[in-house]
Amino acid sequence: MVTAVTSFGRSGLYDWLIQRISAVVMTAYVCFLLGFILTRPELQYADWRALFSQLWMRVFSLITLVSIAAHAWIGLWAVLTDYLTTRALGAKATVLRLLAQMLLGVVAVTYVVWGIEILWGL
Repeated sequence: MVTAVTSFGRSGLYDWLIQRISAVVMTAYVCFLLGFILTRPELQYADWRALFSQLWMRVFSLITLVSIAAHAWIGLWAVLTDYLTTRALGAKATVLRLLAQMLLGVVAVTYVVWGIEILWGL
């Protein structure tokens, strides 16, 4: 049985799947933007604005933003769990790890909310 480890998903397998799917979404987004930029050597602000005024691009950007947050959360959880261990730091490790996770969680949510505000002009 696979158990929940990050509290983000239902299981370690689910977290692994989120990491892979989010990586594919981010790769597709970067490839699309690179293609868009490279096919328009005379790219102007109006072109950029026209691209981001389309609903599908805003949705694609929002999905990518959420993918970045999910990918980062799971990755940072793994790093914090590996390096802030009770073996290395004693009983303080749990408190430090929780504080770091809370801080990084607040940062991630702040970035997502800020991104939504930028994308949708709320």
